[in-house]
Amino acid sequence: MEERLDLVRRNVTPVRLMAVRGGVRSERPDTVATEEPLEIRVGGPDQVAIQVAVTMRTPGGDFELAVGFLFTEGLIGPGDVQRVAYCDDLEDQEQRYNVVTVTLERPFDADRVRRNFYATSSCGVCGKAALDDVEVRCAPVAEGTRLPLGVLLGLPDALRRRQSVFERTGGLHAAGLFTADGALVELREDVGRHNAVDKVVGERLLAGEVPLSDHALQVSGRASFEIVQKAAVARIPIVSAVSAPSSLAVEAAQRFGMTLVGFVRDGACNVYTHPERVSD
Repeated sequence: MEERLDLVRRNVTPVRLMAVRGGVRSERPDTVATEEPLEIRVGGPDQVAIQVAVTMRTPGGDFELAVGFLFTEGLIGPGDVQRVAYCDDLEDQEQRYNVVTVTLERPFDADRVRRNFYATSSCGVCGKAALDDVEVRCAPVAEGTRLPLGVLLGLPDALRRRQSVFERTGGLHAAGLFTADGALVELREDVGRHNAVDKVVGERLLAGEVPLSDHALQVSGRASFEIVQKAAVARIPIVSAVSAPSSLAVEAAQRFGMTLVGFVRDGACNVYTHPERVSD
């Protein structure tokens, strides 16, 4: 069992491959980012925990991922979590560390799961429905922190230097939470960009430090609607991405009073919404 725990918690997996360089083939060892399912269950006092979601993730930070996911999807509040644990009652003990149960201080309304995920799934069909769903769960983000332009332009490099697993695999997304002076507060890596954000938010929530209005979020890839949504729920006023934002991400950031920055690289950036938070 301890061997299984050690394996599951590893975020890289060894493989062997055939490399072709200049027409020459050679067999060699390599490492790839680990990807395994995580089932998230939630329940309140004297309730049987129910399955809320299954996400493919890189093992590590599973408790933070579960809590961050539930929070950013509007299913729990900052003070709701009583306990987070791996499940001990599974018939297949090989999957024990792929199932996390979040126990709440209050009863959990199972109908919220059906309502919430019905609304969330609509974002692929109707952007307005997705934006309306977020607006129900959170008000526009307050002014919050401001970032000097020099600090903003340095965030991707600061994030990249700390991506230890990416260095070994080249296959992980990262999300980093920074202060206004560019200090890194929290960094998480995952095969899923949304999971990386949930891990960061969940860690801060468990530490009792949400809302995060004095911070900026830097992500390693593009800025999607889901990332902006999660930042909005956590009250993060600035979202910065190395790559491009989507149209719905820009619309959401504008609607919820957030500063959205894209293409932050090579000493340049594009500020799509609320540029007043970026100072000279």
